[in-house]
Amino acid sequence: MSVTTLAHRRARPAARRRQHQAAEATVGWLAVSPALILLLCLLFGPAAAVILFSFTDWQLGASTFRFVGTENFAALWADPPFWKALINTCIYVAIVVPGTVGLGLATALLIEASPGLRGFYRAVHFLPVMSTMSAMAVVWGTMLHPSIGLVNRTLAVFGMTGINWLRDEHTALLAVALIGIWQGFGFAMVLFVSGLKAVPQQLYDAAAVDGADGLFDRLRIVTLPMLGPVTMFVIVLTASRAFEVFDSVRVLTQGGPNYASEVLLNRLYSESFDYLRTGYGAALTVVYLAIVIALTIAQARFIERRVHYS
Repeated sequence: MSVTTLAHRRARPAARRRQHQAAEATVGWLAVSPALILLLCLLFGPAAAVILFSFTDWQLGASTFRFVGTENFAALWADPPFWKALINTCIYVAIVVPGTVGLGLATALLIEASPGLRGFYRAVHFLPVMSTMSAMAVVWGTMLHPSIGLVNRTLAVFGMTGINWLRDEHTALLAVALIGIWQGFGFAMVLFVSGLKAVPQQLYDAAAVDGADGLFDRLRIVTLPMLGPVTMFVIVLTASRAFEVFDSVRVLTQGGPNYASEVLLNRLYSESFDYLRTGYGAALTVVYLAIVIALTIAQARFIERRVHYS
């Protein structure tokens, strides 16, 4: 057998492998192409359009527009309502995150400590998560009504003067934040319940042998350290969801009174659809997207970080 024939025979398997890999790659691209097309049409395409419109003076419904460069961003930087909305959003997150996490953890501990009706209590506390925030905001608007609302009527029973919760600059944002805690703590509770079920009983037994047999000792030495990964996930997820607050503000306060409850998404909606300043609203959207991307990167880093148990 000649050297040339041997080389040809050895080359055939390599060529077949290349053809097989090329065929697999083609099938793979065909398989993911619908998802890629949807991403381009529903995510990247609109995002690119928003970035483009942020450099124009286009108004919703207008047939023409002109490029204005960074004028929208300069106006945004000098716009007091924007900064008020940004500060209010940060305050809202600062109230909702610890309230949701703390109440969710406390509820999970109470439910797991009581053997009776666990399923019922879980369903009751998780029910707000299943409801749409717009519908629940209407209910809360009735409950917080200054004259006929259940909250003020309950305060009157104890001799306390009612408050116009949603029309007072000092209480509007707080009321919306409390509604956010009520709406989100059930989801945090479910996650904490799952985490509690994963804590080995042997750790509690070992802690009891070492003398840590009290409720708070068990909580400090075993429960909270073992819930580290779940707690981190709940904090990051709650912060991301709190930063997207819109429904309750739009339905209950529309950002008032005097921008006391204004948040970024409501400001974005008002500029784009109420005032028809679409170019300016697009610039606000770009800033909001930049903040969300930064939060997403932080979330990925937090989740990927290893949690060491003490």
